[in-house]
Amino acid sequence: MVAFTKGHGTGNDFVIIADPDGELELSAEQVAAICDRHFGIGADGVLRVVRSNAIAEGTASLAEEPAAEWFMDYRNADGSIAEMCGNGIRVFAHYLVRAGLASIEPGSTLPIGTRAGVRDVTRSETGYQVDLGRWKLSGVDPLARVRGLDVARPGLGIDVGNPHVVVAIASEQELASLELEYAPILDPQPPAGANIEFVVPGEPLVRDGIGHVSMRVFERGVGETLSCGTGVAATALAVRHWAGERAPDNWRVEVPGGTLGVRMFPAEDGEHVALSGPAQLVFRGEIDLA
Repeated sequence: MVAFTKGHGTGNDFVIIADPDGELELSAEQVAAICDRHFGIGADGVLRVVRSNAIAEGTASLAEEPAAEWFMDYRNADGSIAEMCGNGIRVFAHYLVRAGLASIEPGSTLPIGTRAGVRDVTRSETGYQVDLGRWKLSGVDPLARVRGLDVARPGLGIDVGNPHVVVAIASEQELASLELEYAPILDPQPPAGANIEFVVPGEPLVRDGIGHVSMRVFERGVGETLSCGTGVAATALAVRHWAGERAPDNWRVEVPGGTLGVRMFPAEDGEHVALSGPAQLVFRGEIDLA
């Protein structure tokens, strides 16, 4: 039997498995069975809590930041490996704090290793904030075809440690009409796939210096989820890009599972983007992986 904790960030839910010494090898089939909402626990992904020195990918994390004791080994619901997860890393940090494995005092930072590099987590008014690091336009802007829309829509490719394509939608009604139980088709298809965000600007777009948008997302390796943290960041970056130089650097993004904050800010190595929002642990149990 393997102990687990269930947690979520704005409805983006995860099964957390503590494996500090890296003794547990989870197969893709086991992860998919754990995440199955009918025959398993049910989740959008699995967060394995492992020390950076106990997993091969953690070597790069420790080289980047020797204080990054913990590594977030994140798997999508289909068992595939993912680079990063913005909601997941806040839930991961919350688990570490609640389990007594780490602390985040006011004004302090908790570095966490991921396959996209070390990410710094701090406390915020709404829960936790994670610095997602530098972002970039991917240079590939595919057309997105999705059930519920008569014609394909152009997307903007953005990389925030993992790949995204953000697609503008005309209205809240059109956003609601999308049939995201079916996978959208990207043309051309990015080599590693991508999370696809569908976004509607607020009316008005900017209120009190803060940008407002609504979003739905189809996550690579998962399907539609109630929230996607890195997708929220990509969405805010895309809308700011479309809006032009006078657009704000602070955003509120409404997703089916709640509201998340996004902030863009300058750093020594270029502009970074940060994501803030809640994280909750909801129950614990044991599962037989056999």
